[in-house]
Amino acid sequence: MQSTILSVVLLPLGLAIIMMGLGLSLTMDDFKRVFRQPRAVLTGLACQMLLLPAVAYGIAIGFDLAPELAVGVMLLAAAPGGPTSNLFSHVANGDVALNITLTAVNSILSVFSITLIVNFSIIVFMETGQVIPLQFKKITEVCLIVLGPVSIGMLMRSKAAQLAQKLDKPVKIASALFLTTIILLTLYSEREKLPDYIRLVGLPALLFNVLSMGVGYSVPRMLQLAKPQAIAISMEIGIHNGTLAIFIALSILGNSVMATPAAIYSLIMFLTAGLFGYLINRLK
Repeated sequence: MQSTILSVVLLPLGLAIIMMGLGLSLTMDDFKRVFRQPRAVLTGLACQMLLLPAVAYGIAIGFDLAPELAVGVMLLAAAPGGPTSNLFSHVANGDVALNITLTAVNSILSVFSITLIVNFSIIVFMETGQVIPLQFKKITEVCLIVLGPVSIGMLMRSKAAQLAQKLDKPVKIASALFLTTIILLTLYSEREKLPDYIRLVGLPALLFNVLSMGVGYSVPRMLQLAKPQAIAISMEIGIHNGTLAIFIALSILGNSVMATPAAIYSLIMFLTAGLFGYLINRLK
């Protein structure tokens, strides 16, 4: 019963509220910025779409993770940045406008990239020789649950700015509450094996988090992007939309073990992101 309530009710509702909150913060200018700052946006997208899956794959192989946990790590890598990354970017003196743009574009592209990355992961790690059941119907579900609420939030921001402003804070609070509830319930559903999962995937999740932010900061700096842009990209690819990853694992794939890495990652990413932002700003 609890698993059904989580996957059928709480997850779609929580994800819809989180994505609507993202929409409330977006305008069309955020998408136009792709053409005004193409190098920064393309660098962030490349880190998210290409480098992170490679890092996750290396961690899964290096730690010899169980197949379902390995797929869960890859699913986490495919998940876009969460709206909370904008807040952490602001606190760490990052380019928040770039952050918002990356979150918006990543959320749209992830509808398709998640399918490719997770299908690849299932074939490689599960060794079933079959593609996972992300047929057109399932992809449509992901599109609706991701893009639908974002569109509603953007429409409200455009047509009823005062209402959108009033809803912004309550929606953010509700998003945080839903995220916490979803993480705790996901971990509780696997409570009997949770100590083993923490032992097996706790360190890989932490390492993936640190490497994600490290890649997100160092690659832009090597390409001579400004420090605020590098901070924004590091926060974007270091703070994932764990709720989306958990939703796909439980509601689309029907596998609670695959949701565990995202749940554990979500417990640690805010602490490490805060510490990372502090240390980066201490560097001369």
